[in-house]
Amino acid sequence: MSEKSVSAAAAPQKNVSERASDAFVAYVLDLCKVKKTQSDLRTGLGLPVERCNYLHRYLVPRLPERMHPDARRTHYAVAALIAARPRAARETDAHAANGQSKPEWYQRANLGAALAQAVNKQIIKPDSAEGDLHLMARQSSQAIHPRLPALTRHLLTGGVAVDWAVLLEDLAWWNRDRDRIATRWLEAYFRTTATEPEQDRAGSPCHLTEEN
Repeated sequence: MSEKSVSAAAAPQKNVSERASDAFVAYVLDLCKVKKTQSDLRTGLGLPVERCNYLHRYLVPRLPERMHPDARRTHYAVAALIAARPRAARETDAHAANGQSKPEWYQRANLGAALAQAVNKQIIKPDSAEGDLHLMARQSSQAIHPRLPALTRHLLTGGVAVDWAVLLEDLAWWNRDRDRIATRWLEAYFRTTATEPEQDRAGSPCHLTEEN
């Protein structure tokens, strides 16, 4: 399938008032205000689109009919991840949605930066976070998707925000642009951890593994 069929919500955009990825995230956040809908969306955690039967009624009307499979799965995955946020994260997102402007796209935190923030807050050990990043850098998005529910919940529970729109775009393009995106994650990780003295980042006993 050609690049043209990739959803606009996944494709990088410039000079627009609102990115399509942000619009999709806002749509899902609004859906999650209804508990039944939130519960339905949560059933898609870590699953391929073909097993997300309860999500179709909410996402099919929102997404284009012709869409790259990677982009489609990513939209379903991110919708499920948003629905599965712990209560504290839902309250934080609701507060942030009330008139708080977003920074420039290049300043927004990707998954590497989020992991670095978790290291700086001693939620995750540095070796564990770096190991996760290097492992994901070698994997396809199909291998990464099942890891995301435990990883994002660990971050959110520790008070580290996840920028869903950035994650959406990165994962949608991952299989076709993995080296560039993985490099951005690693650069953001080391740039962010460098803002904290090493002695303040001893880490906690938490270690994210495949089994979490």
